[in-house]
Amino acid sequence: MHIRFDQAELRYGDRMALHPLSLSLAEARIGVIGLNGSGKTSFARLIAGLAKPSSGTVTLDGLDTVADEKAARAKTGFIFQNPGHQIILPVIREDIALGPKSRGLPAADVDRLVEDALARFGISDLARRRPHELSGGELQLAALAAVSVNRPEVVIFDEPTNQLDLKNRATVKAAIGGLVEQAIVISHDLELVSDFSRVLVFHDGALVFDGMGEQAIARYREIAGC
Repeated sequence: MHIRFDQAELRYGDRMALHPLSLSLAEARIGVIGLNGSGKTSFARLIAGLAKPSSGTVTLDGLDTVADEKAARAKTGFIFQNPGHQIILPVIREDIALGPKSRGLPAADVDRLVEDALARFGISDLARRRPHELSGGELQLAALAAVSVNRPEVVIFDEPTNQLDLKNRATVKAAIGGLVEQAIVISHDLELVSDFSRVLVFHDGALVFDGMGEQAIARYREIAGC
């Protein structure tokens, strides 16, 4: 998918969360790194339609996230930093089914889509489990299944490996690497994005570097002083 920012900025009152930004994104894996409060989450929220630009435009395959809000948002899926907060139904299978049901699909089609999503991420055994029974990595996969069942073209991850142990981190990294959808990954886990072909570095609400993973990480370390 082709994502385009055209002088898009985001303000909250007098605070500039994201300075005017113009760029185009089409790569399969895009990393987004920066210090806390650097603007990276504001950038991602603009793509997902969770925030509207204060000026300028953001388009997804030509669809304006404001003027064509519903169609543009249908192209995106967003995995929050704590995926347990977006799993709203008491059983994992029911939560994954929520999206297809809301589109009015026949029960047989809903069942098929849910089974496919569970199998795709290797979590069929979690179908009848409750969110509080799952590990952090399992919650990430459950949230990913619930998002992917709606057929987005891009999935945005907000700190997907935050507070995960090595095993769960490896599981989540493999899931991201195996996606057919475009993925945008916001992360403080620098190794996670080190082999991405494009990584954006934000600082003080501005894009300060746009390039290959290793070079982007080096720029980030300069900013962070480490």
